[in-house]
Amino acid sequence: MNKYITELIGAFFLVFVIALTGNPLAIGAILMVMVYMGGPISGGHYNPAVSLGVYIRGKLSLNDFLIYSAFQIIGGLIAALIFLYLSGRQFAPATGFDMPFLKSLIAEFIFTFALVLVVLNTATNPKSAGNSYFGLAIGFTVMAGAFAVGPISGGVFNPAVAIGPIIVDTISGGNSVSNLALYLIGPLAGGLAAGVMYKVMNPDEAK
Repeated sequence: MNKYITELIGAFFLVFVIALTGNPLAIGAILMVMVYMGGPISGGHYNPAVSLGVYIRGKLSLNDFLIYSAFQIIGGLIAALIFLYLSGRQFAPATGFDMPFLKSLIAEFIFTFALVLVVLNTATNPKSAGNSYFGLAIGFTVMAGAFAVGPISGGVFNPAVAIGPIIVDTISGGNSVSNLALYLIGPLAGGLAAGVMYKVMNPDEAK
């Protein structure tokens, strides 16, 4: 249970900072420190797309993938509820103004792919075992992605960042549910592709 609680805590702080600031520097920083915090316990995923990549890579069971994802989503939901209580307003990720679905989907796919591939190669690859830079690499990837395509897709790269806030927004009368498919399909497809690509890049690695 400790690893599931760790995933909830990390996802909570990630979504909470996104809701409060939306600043890519702050988002990358909180992800970095949460990865260092939870890495030794759960792997520090905080993202169903990352957990999917780790599952495809062979370092997470299907049962753990499903439970990790559930706790990550719950963490995001709690963050959205507390943000609503503190600020009196809803938060939900959204695309750039009038940005077509396909362009946003491609942006989410590309940078989720980059994020998950960085996680797999810096945090799970035996060749990089024991390194002290994996948290920096992961946090900076999200920061760079948020700067690069935030104006296009919202720079989410994480279904847990979307699902809880969209639920709260919808219950409060918002219409962000129309973005849910984007933030599920793009990141999960990116995580899946990164898991496959890791195997292509490391063909001789034993699971």
